[in-house]
Amino acid sequence: MPGAGDRAMVWSHVGLNCTDQKTTEDFYTRYFGFVRARVVDLGEAQIVFLRKGDAYLELFAAGTPAARPAQDDGPQAPGRMRHLAFQTDSVDAFLAELGDAAEVTLGPLDFDDFICGWRTVWVRDPDGVIVEVSQGFEDDRSHDKDGA
Repeated sequence: MPGAGDRAMVWSHVGLNCTDQKTTEDFYTRYFGFVRARVVDLGEAQIVFLRKGDAYLELFAAGTPAARPAQDDGPQAPGRMRHLAFQTDSVDAFLAELGDAAEVTLGPLDFDDFICGWRTVWVRDPDGVIVEVSQGFEDDRSHDKDGA
């Protein structure tokens, strides 16, 4: 049986359910640099694809509201996405630009004990998804290319 190493496999996208697709699109284009890549017209609904580099966000109209808003760094139940994560040169500059456009749910925290200069904050997007923004994280180069 072929393994993942025997075929091409690349990251594609994350699908997000949105209370208001336009509000969510505005948030990710303004603060994270995504651009609209495609809109799929489904008649009474649409799917909006946003792109940044090789990564996409696929925005759907939500069916029902979340039972309980995520806290801290995101849901910890199995089968639930904990958070989206992005890298920046400066968490403080990101927070200054963000202003009151999103609630900070945790941090900013410094992780200098693990990686010198690693700093992270978690914010809530317009639909309640927790988004991590970090600076200074880098791979541990002592691991081989397979991460073992």
